[in-house]
Amino acid sequence: MTVSDKPESTLEVRDGRAYWHHNLILIGTLLPIWFAVSFGCGILLVDWLNQFRLGGYKLGFWFAQQGAIYVFVLLIFIYTWRMAVLDRKFGLDEED
Repeated sequence: MTVSDKPESTLEVRDGRAYWHHNLILIGTLLPIWFAVSFGCGILLVDWLNQFRLGGYKLGFWFAQQGAIYVFVLLIFIYTWRMAVLDRKFGLDEED
C-alpha cells in the first residue's frame, strides 16, 4: 500500500471540510465588502459621495480612483492575517 492509496481518516476529512468551510465564510465576508466599495462607492453612489471632499477631491472620484485600491489592499492583509490564524487553528501553519 503506497502513501497515495492510504485512506484518509474520518477526522482528517472532517477537519478538511471545516477548514474550507471557514475559508469560504471569510471569502464570503470580504468579497461583498470589496464589491460595495469598488462598485457601490466608485460607480453607484459616486454622485452622492461627490458632495463630500477628501484632500480637495470629490469623495466619489477619490473612491473610484484610489479608495477602492486602498480597501482592496487592506482586504488582502485582513485575508492573510485571518488565514494565518485559521492555519494555526487547524495545525497547518509553517513553523520555521
